[in-house]
Amino acid sequence: MKIQYSPDASDKLRKLKQTAGSKTVRNLMDAINGLTANPRKSPSIENMLAIPSPYYFLHAEHNYVFYRIEQETIFVTDIYHEREDFMWKMFGIRLRSQESIDYWGE
Repeated sequence: MKIQYSPDASDKLRKLKQTAGSKTVRNLMDAINGLTANPRKSPSIENMLAIPSPYYFLHAEHNYVFYRIEQETIFVTDIYHEREDFMWKMFGIRLRSQESIDYWGE
């Protein structure tokens, strides 16, 4: 299988290299490349959250890597730091209350 990155995922990897360093990005890329041997080793969104979705996610280096499998390609669509509310950004589902957001300033 080959791996293909969306423009958003590529941009986030570049920014991550600037903020977290080359070692973090290298470890993250190694984890992503490990999917080629078994792309379904990570949980699917559908099974974990009961949301109909073709996406899987991999947690590595404090980041969630979202990808889907299309024929012989692993398509990495986006990468979110574990502090980001990826459920809201990807699916419009809020996991935190407004009170929590106001309190923590996020």
